[in-house]
Amino acid sequence: MNAVSEETKLSCRHVWKVYAGDATPYFKSEVDGANAAELSARMREDGAIPAAVDVSFDVHVGEIFVIMGLSGSGKSTMVRCLSRLVEPTHGEILLDGEDLLKKSDRELIDIRRHNMGMVFQNFGLMPHLSVFDNIAFPLSLQGVPMAEQVERVRRVIELVGLEGRETSYPTELSGGQQQRVGIARSLAVEPELWFLDEPFSALDPLIRRQMQDEFLRIQKTLQKSIVFITHDFLEALKIADRMMIMRDGMVVQVGSPAELIVNPADDYVAEFTEDVPLVRVLKATDVLDPEQAPTAEMPQRDCQCSVEELLSLLSTHREGIAAMRDGSPIGVVTAASVITALAHAERGDEEEAAMLEEVSN
Repeated sequence: MNAVSEETKLSCRHVWKVYAGDATPYFKSEVDGANAAELSARMREDGAIPAAVDVSFDVHVGEIFVIMGLSGSGKSTMVRCLSRLVEPTHGEILLDGEDLLKKSDRELIDIRRHNMGMVFQNFGLMPHLSVFDNIAFPLSLQGVPMAEQVERVRRVIELVGLEGRETSYPTELSGGQQQRVGIARSLAVEPELWFLDEPFSALDPLIRRQMQDEFLRIQKTLQKSIVFITHDFLEALKIADRMMIMRDGMVVQVGSPAELIVNPADDYVAEFTEDVPLVRVLKATDVLDPEQAPTAEMPQRDCQCSVEELLSLLSTHREGIAAMRDGSPIGVVTAASVITALAHAERGDEEEAAMLEEVSN
């Protein structure tokens, strides 16, 4: 996965978004972390709508932080609060240690132009501009020289598969093509912080997988901090460094995909993960054999490879596979260590058990 720093890029601290005539009375006393569920229930009884309830989390430098939840859980509200497209009712949102909620409109515009990239479900394309000009528009606002604009726009157009549509207008594109334009526009800006709300949802499955792969390739090079909204757990599984599950505006659980699957906080989280084979979630770092040391003869794989990717190799290399980080071995994965890890997780997946039995025999 990505080389995630311990440094914090974005902090969300006790953020509430309440839709009400006047929500101020609810926050006259200290509410951070105290009886949030009770306060939320009282708001609902009064006819208010708490769309985000005492939400706190950090996004690290270089991290893809995925927010998931069912429709109405508050995930899209949160990403709009983070960018102040929706004004939070209460709390703090810190970008590089500075509270975005205290920024003036002018300061916020400058931050959005130079520090943030955003892709939302409704695309936000300008109907009077061509594909090329839609993608170039934020670059022109930044004052990027024309020659560089042309180079960057052409590069991302090729990336998202829109060659030949440069002069087309949004009304001449399918929904999937329009979403690709929105994705390309965000990628062209190359911001420090990206907010992506279901960016691949309108794409057909093949293009969607390709875009996920390209997204990860770009991220590996650029190491940006990303908040990514999706309803697709398999998509989250593929791209997330860490995930946050929301329900009724509240945070239910935060952790790596493996942590959420192995140790779900409640039945709600478990429902998201119940159909996901654990071999697709566990990484080499999760299944190292403490009794084995790497040797020069062992095949080598990145320590973030999934167990699923390692199974076929384990069937022909009984001595194990050296897990590598930044060119150096950190341990060994063996069939026995994989079986032990899966048994500890107590998943009981018959397909996984059969695959592992075949590997170990």
